[in-house]
Amino acid sequence: MLILSLVTSVDALAVGVTFVFFSVNIYMAILITGAVTFFIAMGGVIIGSKFGTKFKSRAECTGRVVLIIIGVKIIIEHLFF
Repeated sequence: MLILSLVTSVDALAVGVTFVFFSVNIYMAILITGAVTFFIAMGGVIIGSKFGTKFKSRAECTGRVVLIIIGVKIIIEHLFF
């Protein structure tokens, strides 16, 4: 779980630093980010409650792998491209 939280934090850090370099209305960005995060999280809760008991162990492993891959991809893109 520690690695999972680090990968998620690297993604959030990259977005936050990007706001500095572009002319972004920070209040609109906060509103949109909050709304999208809320609806996606609620969708995850609903789907998770329906399918959680059936696919619990596979879903945890898949989620970890997907977030690690996303984090590594972001780091590679920022370091080499």
